[in-house]
Amino acid sequence: MDMVNGSLGDKIIKYAIPLAITGILQQLFNAADLAVVGHFSGKEAMAAVGSNAPVIGLLVNLFVGISLGSNVIIAKSIGQRDNENISRAVHTSVVVALLGGVFLAVLGEFLAPEIVKMLDVPKDVYPLAVKYLRIYLAGMPVILLYNFEAAIFRSCGNTQTPLTALVVSGILNVVLNLFFVVGLEMDVDGVAAATVLSNLISSVILFAALMKTELAIRINLRKLWIHGNVLGQILKIGIPAGIQGMIFSFANLIIQSAVNSLGTTIMAASSAAFNLEVFSYYIMNSFSQACTTFVGQNYGAGKGDRCRKVLKFCLLQSFVSTAVSSILILLFSTPLLALFNTDPDVIAAGRIRLEYIFFAYIFSFAQEGLSGYLRGFGVSFIPAACAVVGICGVRLTWVFTVFRQRPSFTTVMQVYPLSLGITAAVILIVTLMVKPSKKYIA
Repeated sequence: MDMVNGSLGDKIIKYAIPLAITGILQQLFNAADLAVVGHFSGKEAMAAVGSNAPVIGLLVNLFVGISLGSNVIIAKSIGQRDNENISRAVHTSVVVALLGGVFLAVLGEFLAPEIVKMLDVPKDVYPLAVKYLRIYLAGMPVILLYNFEAAIFRSCGNTQTPLTALVVSGILNVVLNLFFVVGLEMDVDGVAAATVLSNLISSVILFAALMKTELAIRINLRKLWIHGNVLGQILKIGIPAGIQGMIFSFANLIIQSAVNSLGTTIMAASSAAFNLEVFSYYIMNSFSQACTTFVGQNYGAGKGDRCRKVLKFCLLQSFVSTAVSSILILLFSTPLLALFNTDPDVIAAGRIRLEYIFFAYIFSFAQEGLSGYLRGFGVSFIPAACAVVGICGVRLTWVFTVFRQRPSFTTVMQVYPLSLGITAAVILIVTLMVKPSKKYIA
């Protein structure tokens, strides 16, 4: 895709749609995990899988952020037509993904029981939650490898190949879920094993595609090495982006702990609603990632005016698409929530979460879009700092003050629009002050 010449609106949509579908399909496959254990293993197994989501996000998001650093460096190098730097960044990224995955797998095996204890899960859920987390973390090398490989493809405008790999592995995931849980009568260990095996397939598919491509992003096994100067560039952007993602997950971890304290029914409801609300989030986030990649390439090509046009298109398209998807999910929320659990109390609590989260998305689309815009220039610390102040700070304060005085599910949910509204306002002010298109483009 030629991102530095010609029209923008249609190209951004063409880039974002497969990316959004990829995220949605990932969540559908995660939802399949919940649905299978919810219907065949009970609420305790469903709660065990759902309660681990913030922990997994916390550990994964650091490396997903680093993969975003790879995306920016490769996209900028494409804009500059620096094929040598593209190759160094690609091979460095693959090695970092594998080594990072091994580190998380080993760490998780030792710390899984203590991590789950921190979540304050009920006693009937604890053993299942530990078992699920250990198996899931054992698959981190292939899970991270897929994310880095997908970032490499996206840096050159290819969002279709990662989507194709995900479709194949996702279908396998559903089949294995049913085989392990229904056929072999496993519980959370079955869905965790299915997730790991399906990610193995998707990572292998993308690795083979990268070895066969004729583009500058081609992988040569003999060149797999960590290039220090390129790694430094990737980490400069990726670590703050990863920290920002970790802050989201850490704040959500605190929120999850508060939710867990309200009992198994609320835990199950929150898990079910989360697996619906993120459909809209992935649509929103796809335009943020599109903004990062388009700005990165145009920044490399020295086209500042075009970078600003990218931001306008991404914000507009993100707002419209996120609003439409959120409204549709709310309209059909009752039957959708019933796919996970038919308990009326679970459905009622799930609707409460959806209403608050979708209201918060009014602010989230601006925060996501502006963060993606700044990262495209290599400005990664500012979005991370805004997230620390506006999201983590507000949510921690809320849980340890307001929630302790009024411990209810509604009280927990009120912090989402509050924290995202503050964050969006802060990052907007900072973006107007920094003016990266003038400061960072030569």
